[in-house]
Amino acid sequence: MYTQGLLHAKEDDRAAPEPAGALARFQARIDAEEKIEPNDWMPAAYRHTLIRMISQHAHSEIVGMLPEGNWITRAPSLRRKAALIAKVQDEGGHGLYLYAAAETLGVSREELVEQLLAGKAKYSSIFNYPTLTWADIGAIGWLVDGAAIMNQIPLCRCSYGPYARAMIRICKEESFHQRQGFEIMLTLARGTDEQKAMAQDALERWWWPSLMMFGPSDAQSQHSDASLRWKIKRFSNDELRQKFVDATVPQGHFLGLTFPDPDLRYDAASGHWLFGAIDWAEFRNVLAGNGPCNRQRLEQRRKAHEDGEWVRAAALAYAEKRRARAAA
Repeated sequence: MYTQGLLHAKEDDRAAPEPAGALARFQARIDAEEKIEPNDWMPAAYRHTLIRMISQHAHSEIVGMLPEGNWITRAPSLRRKAALIAKVQDEGGHGLYLYAAAETLGVSREELVEQLLAGKAKYSSIFNYPTLTWADIGAIGWLVDGAAIMNQIPLCRCSYGPYARAMIRICKEESFHQRQGFEIMLTLARGTDEQKAMAQDALERWWWPSLMMFGPSDAQSQHSDASLRWKIKRFSNDELRQKFVDATVPQGHFLGLTFPDPDLRYDAASGHWLFGAIDWAEFRNVLAGNGPCNRQRLEQRRKAHEDGEWVRAAALAYAEKRRARAAA
């Protein structure tokens, strides 16, 4: 999910010559499982990779509030509404943690937000799909957050300390989100024929985009080798995708739902669920800005940013007033 940003590294984004022996000492620290902290020396390429990855993760949390926030006023009960509000609020908090982690690498939050609003930064492709029914909220929690957890738990052991520490709290809250989504799907699957059909339809629309969240196949991922060597990532895209499929397919069968993949089958020899070919053309098209909701998502974020200008101005004015009083 958060390695999709690595697809867009610039060809000229290369480190300047490193001090003699510094790279070897840095790699030795990584191999010894030491955490790299903001004031430690690090290769420029390591820093740039982290900025791309963490900022995309932060953008994804913020943009990810939109498809679910769309259903707050239409939730089927007060209990569902309260839980959904809490979840959307959590996602906003996750974005703040992650922007703060990115700032420790020498980039400002304002710069990162501007890149997002200008359409220059990427966020997870999954959030460019519409939420058409209440079942989509269940599917997002079960599948999207389930895929996110599969990505994020290894990030708790990321070699960069601020990112790893932020992920510990985020993973705890994402686990709640995944359980909430599965419970919605379970309620629908055990409901009326119409409700079960709604759950089945949501699975059919969200299954393949959820598999795309892990990024391109290992053969097509240009920067995974360095991320694995530096222990930013602990598993490759395909390894994480397979873990997700193995965990999720039995859950879907428990719900009594059918996955939209005629090639899906259990392979006793490997102990894995084998799945069909992913439509990578669709993935690239959505990343290029041509998904069902790409333009809508950015327009919503730009409007929210503009509407919040007075809040930011007031906060800055209040902070300046406090500094002036303290100096007097």
